[in-house]
Amino acid sequence: MQPWAIGVFTSVDAGLGVRLDVAKELGVPTVQIHAPHKETRTAAAAKEFLGRCRDAGITVTCVFSGFEGESYADIATTARTVGLVPRDTRAARLAEATEISDFAKLLGCDSQGMHIGFVPPDRSSADYKDLVNCTRDLLDHLTGNGQRLHLETGQESADHLLEFIHDVKRDNLFINFDPANMILYGSGEPIEALRKVGKYVRSVHCKDAKWAPEGQRGTGWGTEVALGDGDVGMEAYLRTLKEIGYMGPLTIEREIAHDRERQKADIGKAVNLLAELRKKILG
Repeated sequence: MQPWAIGVFTSVDAGLGVRLDVAKELGVPTVQIHAPHKETRTAAAAKEFLGRCRDAGITVTCVFSGFEGESYADIATTARTVGLVPRDTRAARLAEATEISDFAKLLGCDSQGMHIGFVPPDRSSADYKDLVNCTRDLLDHLTGNGQRLHLETGQESADHLLEFIHDVKRDNLFINFDPANMILYGSGEPIEALRKVGKYVRSVHCKDAKWAPEGQRGTGWGTEVALGDGDVGMEAYLRTLKEIGYMGPLTIEREIAHDRERQKADIGKAVNLLAELRKKILG
């Protein structure tokens, strides 16, 4: 795989990201996928999906977990419903995440991604310690499958994410860096955050956003926009990825599934932008 191979986010059946035929049409060589519904996490479904990927010349680089009941309606709802953080669903979601790991193994994929949720701020609290233990249990299962877990950035600061990784104490816990999420959640300036967490970055999203109005950062959403139109600064982002030694896939994510035509057009432009920047920076 060439350095900074361009990719897109897709799914087997969950409706997130672009369809695989769009990825094929765009000519990208890699995809991250959203894990399918439980009834589709089968050997037969994995074989069929891998066959389609082979026909398109596409490699699956990461499988993302998502759970029933999650909502990104606003920051408060996200904090209440997303990932392994909500206590009422933690045990059930841990079990489902292990099943998703097993499905990723059927796909021959060694990386599982996840929004773990808003990690509790008090490292001495029982809730925080239980989340640490839950994460360890998941990571131990992934170890048995020869896999890593990539925590997606955005819902906590770079510093708190580093504290959590340190406290979990597992050598297969890493980061999927999404610069736009830092802006959308108001959790930190993305380039500065990337430098802080750089040694743990094993996959990335290429997504762009504009900050929420002054005074609303951290409580009100920023706005996702097409790649290159936001406040990330894509050339600075890629130059910083080079600086930290990241040469893995550049996975485009454009979260406007309600408007498929615009989504496809924006991703097509993103592919061209990343290809131009890759040539400019890497030669």
